[in-house]
Amino acid sequence: MTGLAVIRPGPFSLLQDAGRLGWQHLGVSPAGPLDIQAAAWANRLLDNPRGTPLVEIALGGMELESALDTWVALCGAELDIRLDGAPRPNWSRFALRAGQRLSLGFARSGQRAYLAVAGGFRAAPVLGSVATQEREGLGGLHGDGRPLCAGDFLPCVPAVLPGAASVPWRFVPDYRAEPCLRVMLGGDAGDFSVADRQRFFARPWRLSPQSDRMGTRLSGEPLRAPARQWSLGVTAGAIQVPPDGQPIVLMADRQTMGGYPILGWVHPLDLGLLVQCPAHREVRFERVKLGGMQEDMREFYRFFGR
Repeated sequence: MTGLAVIRPGPFSLLQDAGRLGWQHLGVSPAGPLDIQAAAWANRLLDNPRGTPLVEIALGGMELESALDTWVALCGAELDIRLDGAPRPNWSRFALRAGQRLSLGFARSGQRAYLAVAGGFRAAPVLGSVATQEREGLGGLHGDGRPLCAGDFLPCVPAVLPGAASVPWRFVPDYRAEPCLRVMLGGDAGDFSVADRQRFFARPWRLSPQSDRMGTRLSGEPLRAPARQWSLGVTAGAIQVPPDGQPIVLMADRQTMGGYPILGWVHPLDLGLLVQCPAHREVRFERVKLGGMQEDMREFYRFFGR
């Protein structure tokens, strides 16, 4: 068997693909990458289809040893990338030879990096996907939702590509900047007061350290949440407002039903900027229309593939 041996897994590294789609009606979260743009670029650099299995690395600190000649790509958080001690660029692809060690430092900006390999990592799918969902014990390298551990072996196949390539600089986000995230109002927005809707957009919100792959919690002057007496299906990017008035933006490992009122949805392409922010970073929101979000997503799928 050929592949990459995990010497150090880092704090929280997960095998992910496009997500476990089509099971939410049974209460199964889709999982998948938190930053869909960084993950899509990593696969595109290697001519992999979007959604080809890769590794999502939280914060860095990972080390791998290769048992084959292949090519890899890294996109996402700014971190030190070294191949047998020699530096390699981020948002780029490069050759990885048998016996070489790939070492990743800890992130200087951003929170998650994506490591893709030519042809993708191989694992047995669970409910049609290898996406790791730790809470539900699904997917991942062993099918049980477990994060990668030292001693694991990531199967892949040998590959040859014509040369190095990088993402054009204008498409590389600046994770150090305070983001302004696009939001479409909807759901229960009409039940919030006009003043609360205006205040949500008028001021910055601080990211709570009590955030995870299920949801990003915001802290600030509380909103007044309207009453809700029933639960509805929820999607990634939904902005829930619980009784304490502190909004929660739902992410890839979200629950499939929720009873908290929904103010609107964060633009799917801006969720990556949100998850790349460290705790206590301030973020702002701006209102956009549905038509603009739809056109952005059509362009994303045209470029990266469905």
